[in-house]
Amino acid sequence: MRIPRNLEVWRLGTVNYLKALKLQEKLASDRKINKITDTLLSLQHPPTYTLGKRRTDYNLLVPESELKNMGAELHYTQRGGDITFHGPHQAILYPIISLRDIGLGARKYVENLESTMIELSSLYGVKAHGQRKCETGVWVGDRKIGAIGVRISTGITSHGLAFNIDPDLTFFKHIVPCGIADKDVTSLRRETDLVLPDDEVIQEQLVSCFARLFGYNDIIWKDKNVIEIDD
Repeated sequence: MRIPRNLEVWRLGTVNYLKALKLQEKLASDRKINKITDTLLSLQHPPTYTLGKRRTDYNLLVPESELKNMGAELHYTQRGGDITFHGPHQAILYPIISLRDIGLGARKYVENLESTMIELSSLYGVKAHGQRKCETGVWVGDRKIGAIGVRISTGITSHGLAFNIDPDLTFFKHIVPCGIADKDVTSLRRETDLVLPDDEVIQEQLVSCFARLFGYNDIIWKDKNVIEIDD
């Protein structure tokens, strides 16, 4: 008989990138010692560029000094992947889960993250697909709609996925997104003819897709006003 598995989802609204990073690090440490159950952070960021551990600064196409004038920040991280952009109207999921407990390897984990965004896209009549060759993420034709950058330490995940609902795509013109020079970036708004609901609704749909694909039986929702996040 399969043991029921619960997923605790924290709905955090808009969170500063460094604050979210600090929270992930704490939760990952707690998950390693089984202090908490599998947890999923659902949020958005203010305009932020992030670089992965390969430090591919050359894919930032404007001087770092200009970012402040653009209202954006730049942060270096220990996740995989290349440079990317996070901002308003982009759904972020940061899973803090034990891959050992659910019996997944790193490759299957990434494939499931891709499938999460592909399934969400299909709800709005958008035919998306996953990686080809070495290009992770989710695509609509040759246009990227969802990015993935993960960190796995002793079987515990952090960082995660970013799905473009309707962000300001001009921010992507200042980088080589994910280090892929010959591809465009797109959004759900651009690819569907349907009227989109509020971001919060789409983010909840994304969470539901994640929970189903990863085999969670029940979602326990926690809202920002009942969660303590250290400044």
